Amino acid sequence: MRRKRPAAPLCPAPPPPAMRLLLLFVAVPLLILLSPLSRRPPHQPPPVVVPCGAAPSDATAGRWVPTPRPVPAPLYGASCPFHRGSYNCLRNGRPPLAPLSWAPARCGGAVVVPRIDAAAFLAAARGRRVGLVGDSLNENLAVALLCALHSADPAARRWKRRGAWRGGYFPRHDVTVAFHRAVLLAKHTWVPVENDSEQEHRQDGRKGIYRVDVDVPADEWINATTFYDVLIFNTGHWWGTYKFPKETPLVFYRGGKPMDPPMSIPEGLKLVVRSMAAYVDREAPSNTLKLWRTQSPRHFHGGEWDRNGSCVTDRLLGEDELEAWFDPRLGGVNRDARTVNLAVEEALAGSGFRVVNLTYVSEFRADAHPAAWLGGKQGAVAVYGQDCMHWCVPGVPDTWVDLLAPHIILHFRKHRGNG
Repeated sequence: MRRKRPAAPLCPAPPPPAMRLLLLFVAVPLLILLSPLSRRPPHQPPPVVVPCGAAPSDATAGRWVPTPRPVPAPLYGASCPFHRGSYNCLRNGRPPLAPLSWAPARCGGAVVVPRIDAAAFLAAARGRRVGLVGDSLNENLAVALLCALHSADPAARRWKRRGAWRGGYFPRHDVTVAFHRAVLLAKHTWVPVENDSEQEHRQDGRKGIYRVDVDVPADEWINATTFYDVLIFNTGHWWGTYKFPKETPLVFYRGGKPMDPPMSIPEGLKLVVRSMAAYVDREAPSNTLKLWRTQSPRHFHGGEWDRNGSCVTDRLLGEDELEAWFDPRLGGVNRDARTVNLAVEEALAGSGFRVVNLTYVSEFRADAHPAAWLGGKQGAVAVYGQDCMHWCVPGVPDTWVDLLAPHIILHFRKHRGNG
C-alpha cells in the first residue's frame, strides 16, 4: 500500500537570513529609482548674471539718461597726451557735453553701463596687446581708450611701431594699445593716368585711378595679425563716391589683374571685407579675440558736409526720429552707416569675427560732434565744413569703450597664462 505524501504547509517557510539581506539590497535601490524624488532633474548651476553693458543686446536697445549723481569726475580731459587735436573739443572751445550715460533696456532702462575700470583693465591685460585697424572712426575709439587707460598709468608713453599710426605703452602692466590707419583695409595705390597701362582707364576725363588689391592687406597692418591679442577692425567712411568721384575712381584688382567685369564700390567693399577677414582668420593665432565694430553714424542737418550741413546743437534725437535720419531707403544724407553695416555683416558671415554694434547707441547723439569747433587754423569750417562725423573726446567714444571693455577683459581672464 502506497503511503500518502504529507500536505504542503499553508505558508512557505521564511528565506534564510542571508537571502533576506540580499533581497533588501536589491529592493531598496529599486524603490528609490522609481520614487518621484529620483525623477527630479539633475542639479543645475545658477544662471550666469551678465553685467549691465556686457550683453550684445545692451548696445542695440536702450536710451541715454542723465548720469546718476554724484556725477564722477572725467577720467581725462583736454591734456591727455594721446589726444588728437580735432577731437579735443574742450581745448577747441566747444561747450562741454551734458553728462549722459547709456541705460540698456535689458538692465531696466535706468541702470547705466558702468564706466571702464581702467586699473582693472590693465591688470587683466598684463603683458597683452590691443590693436585697432581701420579709418578715423576707429582712431576716435583708440584715443578714448588710450586716454582712459592713461588715467590708471600716468607713466604711459607714446608707441608707434609695426606700422601703427598712434599708440601707447603702459609700463605698469606691460600693455600696448595701438591704432593702424588703413582706411580701405586693402592695399590701395594712386596710379596717375599717364602711368596707367589699361586703356579703358584713360577715359571720361579721369586724372588717374586708385588701384585696390582686394586680396592684399594694406602695408600699415599686414604684419600686425600675429602681434596683437585683440584686434578691433572697422571700415566704411571712405567707401563712397564723394571720396572717390568718377575723375579718380576706385578700380579693383585681384591676383594683380583688373577685375572683369569691373566692380561697383558696394560690391568692392563686401569683397575686401570678406578677403581681409579671411586673411586675419588664417594668420592670427587661434586665441586672438577678433572684433568688428559697426559703422559710426553722421549727423549732418540741412545738407552734406560740403553743402553747409550742420550739427551745432545740444539736442539728442528721439527714437522716433532715427528712421527718418538713417534709413537707407529714404535716401537721406546720413544713410551711409546702415548701408555699410549691411554690407559688412553680410561679408563677415561665417568668419571668426564677432560684430559689435556701436551704431544704434550713437545714432541719438547729434549733439556730440566737433561741429564748428575744429581747432587749428582760422577758417577751417569754411574750407572743410563742419565735422558731424567724428566725435568729441571725452564723449560718445567713451561709451564705446565701456561697451567693449567687458568683452576684452573676459577674453584676457579666460586665456590668462596662454599669451
